[in-house]
Amino acid sequence: MSHDKVLEIVQDAVMATLITSAPPLLLGLVVGLVVSVFQAVTSIQEQTLAFVPKIAAVLLSLILFGGFMLGTMQDFIINLYSQIPDLLGR
Repeated sequence: MSHDKVLEIVQDAVMATLITSAPPLLLGLVVGLVVSVFQAVTSIQEQTLAFVPKIAAVLLSLILFGGFMLGTMQDFIINLYSQIPDLLGR
């Protein structure tokens, strides 16, 4: 197996990981920013106020985008398995 093929597989894996992890991370980021602004405006410094909404947002994003995330990983794995004969040189 050539170095170019290995780099292509690694690049595909990293891209699939980024695409799969983006929805929960971005939604958690947005909710965290909104809660932080709310805490700064109201001068409320309760730790659970920052933590609980982010957990709820990530869980909600997993429910909403779970099918998309699973499909992305499934496509990557099917593509990887279909390349096995070519990688072995057969």
